[in-house]
Amino acid sequence: MSKGKFKLNGLATAIGSMPHVDPQEACALVLTHLPEIPAWPQLPKRSFLENMCAQFSEGFPGVVLEEERIWIDSSQDLGNPLEELYAAYLEGSTDHSAVGYEYAEGFHVFLNMVGKTDEKAVKGQVTGPISFGLTVTDQDRRPLLYDDVLADALAKHLRLKAAWQEKALSAISPNTIISVDEPYLASLGSAFVSLPREQVVTLLEEVLGGISGLKAIHCCGNTDWSVLLQTSIDILSFDAYNYGETLSLYPSEVRDFLSRGGVIAWGIVPYDEQALAKETEASLLDRLEDTMGLLSKKGIGYDALKSQCLITPSCGLGSISTSAAARALELTAAVSAGFRKRHCEQN
Repeated sequence: MSKGKFKLNGLATAIGSMPHVDPQEACALVLTHLPEIPAWPQLPKRSFLENMCAQFSEGFPGVVLEEERIWIDSSQDLGNPLEELYAAYLEGSTDHSAVGYEYAEGFHVFLNMVGKTDEKAVKGQVTGPISFGLTVTDQDRRPLLYDDVLADALAKHLRLKAAWQEKALSAISPNTIISVDEPYLASLGSAFVSLPREQVVTLLEEVLGGISGLKAIHCCGNTDWSVLLQTSIDILSFDAYNYGETLSLYPSEVRDFLSRGGVIAWGIVPYDEQALAKETEASLLDRLEDTMGLLSKKGIGYDALKSQCLITPSCGLGSISTSAAARALELTAAVSAGFRKRHCEQN
């Protein structure tokens, strides 16, 4: 992988959200278990402002946050705010795209705490345009994604947010990973979401274009993986615990992705508390190897699969208890260590 001067083979990182309300506690847990590629924690239980859409809404034209609801008032004149957004986009300026302390306390605490260990990289994340655009509506409850002007503005807004975040993270590590989190991609092709493939790719590429380091997309459900694999991502992050077999339905696309240096982030550690209670390092290692084996049986080289991979939880951990989240990170680190001992030490 040309952008990274470090190897990702089997290292561990997190998806993003944590269930804590104390950012220092959340950061300390991440840094303890995932010291090589720590990810800053999003804390949705701390404040509605850390909800996945509200967190990156700051500064978007017409945004309204009230009674734990976010929406866009497009009935007002958005001419000047949109002009300012497009001017910043054309200039590549992130001066007005900062994520404020009250919107991401975990991020700002993370910046002060990280850098005291031996990280190989640091990871950040931003909500993707598809998930944001289908979740957030205008005053008439019409999703932003169905308004061409607002959809385009949203992608540019999120691009600048990603670029600002990457710049801040690069001050503490030269190696950065920024993930575009897209849970709603699981709805593509359903009776409820009608989006042309070209529009999805265009909006995703707009956001990805603001990332100069390693760029990832995370989807925690089943989707048409060929859509994501045709984008410019370096890392495909998915829920391998629940949907691991779905990736093997796209062997040619996966093969092409790996051949250009792509990395698969295997979300093999469940975020469901009952599943976490029954799984062990050994059972998850076996599950991971069985899942990789489905691709290997399709003619994809196992050497590439084991060297071009990350180990993660299957999704964010913000909806479970703090003790379960600690268990999930502990298992993630253990599976990563076991996998590397078994396969990657020679690398």
